[in-house]
Amino acid sequence: MSASKTRVNDFVIKIATVNGTGSASANGLLMKAIFRSGVPVVGKNYFPSNIQGLPTWYEIRVTRDGYRARSGHVDIMVALNVETYARDLTEVSSGGYFIYDSTWPRPALAKRDDISVIGVPLAQLCNENFQGVRTRILMKNICYAGVLAALCNIDVDIIRELLAETYAKKAQLLDANMKAMQLGYDYTRAHVACPLPLVVEKMDATAGKIVIDGNTATALGCVCAGATVGAWYPITPSTSLMDAYKSFCEKLRVDRETGRKNYVSIQAEDELASIGMVIGASWNGARAFTATSGPGLSLMQEFLGLAYYAEVPTVLFDVQRVGPSTGMPTRTQQCDLHSAAYASHGDTRQVCLYPANPEECFEFAAKAFDLAERLQTPVLVLSDLDIGMNDWMCPELKWDPNYVPDRGKLLDAEQIAKLDHFWRFYDHDNDGIPQRTLPGVNSKGAYFARGSGHNQYGRYTEDAKEYQIVVDRLRKKWLTAARLVPPAVIEQEPRVETAIVSLGSCDAAVHEARARLAQQGMHVNYMRIRGFPFGEEVERFLAAHRTIFVVEQNRDAQLRSLLLLETGVERTRMRSILHYNGLPIPASYVVDGVAAVIAPARPTAQRVV
Repeated sequence: MSASKTRVNDFVIKIATVNGTGSASANGLLMKAIFRSGVPVVGKNYFPSNIQGLPTWYEIRVTRDGYRARSGHVDIMVALNVETYARDLTEVSSGGYFIYDSTWPRPALAKRDDISVIGVPLAQLCNENFQGVRTRILMKNICYAGVLAALCNIDVDIIRELLAETYAKKAQLLDANMKAMQLGYDYTRAHVACPLPLVVEKMDATAGKIVIDGNTATALGCVCAGATVGAWYPITPSTSLMDAYKSFCEKLRVDRETGRKNYVSIQAEDELASIGMVIGASWNGARAFTATSGPGLSLMQEFLGLAYYAEVPTVLFDVQRVGPSTGMPTRTQQCDLHSAAYASHGDTRQVCLYPANPEECFEFAAKAFDLAERLQTPVLVLSDLDIGMNDWMCPELKWDPNYVPDRGKLLDAEQIAKLDHFWRFYDHDNDGIPQRTLPGVNSKGAYFARGSGHNQYGRYTEDAKEYQIVVDRLRKKWLTAARLVPPAVIEQEPRVETAIVSLGSCDAAVHEARARLAQQGMHVNYMRIRGFPFGEEVERFLAAHRTIFVVEQNRDAQLRSLLLLETGVERTRMRSILHYNGLPIPASYVVDGVAAVIAPARPTAQRVV
């Protein structure tokens, strides 16, 4: 293969291992070392849904331009799982590199002459220098980190610093990891021409940035917003959100003098119990929430209808995964848009928020509690596995120290005492939102809370007129909600009639795609929807464009359907670009989808899916 032109801070490493072998530490070490070199980086983890034994991959995108989407190609494949060698070999882009453990010969790897195959005897190096099967397996991972440091010019001093921080209180582990990393580094420097033409070169593009996953950011946002009750049932990929919440509470919500815990984290017996606990805690005045994924959301539908009709503030985080049914629990999709928007039976519309990255997960967590109490209704925050469990570079999370929770029209004892009558479901302000009270504050504020027919005064009814007054007011509340949810983010230039509309984690791919399209002379405007119900700005944007590409990660065009149902946009003006194989959408998929329509005369590359 001929020599390639050097690419600096612009390439992709993919590492293929076996789940349960401890490779996550080595992969994180590499990503953090690149990040500390001042170079933007993104980490994507593709892991199986069992505990151990099946294939797993970790993808590190080194991106000097700060793009945050999956790249859709592989420049360097580190193949440590014999079972996936054939598949891993086909993924390497022409001109790329395939690195394998040459302790055992693999003649079949010579079948591609358009890539370079590099053998490093990782197992042999570890067998000769470490004792114990488990230790050798673990050290093999750190060994390949040293190999990549040599091949890609990653600063080994930074790796040493990270190891020292990780194992500061475990001298024996520190020494072993340092040795393993050095073994891989030294062997590669001695036997392979280093560095490859894919190198890391120090930049200053990560100042003021952090690397964090969306579930951790969400949990921190919940704590900052004053949430004191989290009830949940384990389900991938939301479990780590609740783990993070409990971890933060153990540090921040325990009285230092008495040791008393000022929070509750309950693992319920199932999803129905968890949402019921949240509704009960919220009705009693706590800021309470649950976290789940698609199957759990399905089970929670009836309780969500109760909270909607009884008007109880309720916060639910849905970290979406692949469906239907159990689907693929450890892959990503945006397939709960319909079930969340219209959760429960009857005329029920639920307020939904759509964060696009960890920083918005943090921000929208607090926003969800404020909206739930302001509107007295469930608020569902829909992220996905890509946002929730992958490593994202984002701005440092900032919290307003002067933040005051918006508790809406919550009456205190003094306010209740001044009332002649308290009418729980009466609209005093013509915005669809009634006043509410908490149990035990003042007897005058008592009312009969129920999910069956009730009138605006809080009494049971089956009277047609009285029932309709209440549900019509709920419709009015919905219109008020459209003015309170986060508005759509709009990026547009005048006289451009083509646009992209998207939401959530598609944002990273769309941003990169727009830049690529512009380089080819194709300019498109962009609207990212952040909340449901849709605000007036959504209607205006749709009306202003002749061709609208709706980019989403599901098979059935659920966002497009919501737009058709909830706005006046003409069906013929909207075209779907759908990506739903479980992997995060790459920018190339969006570029090809748009270019195929607005530049049909131009040849386009085959879509990477």
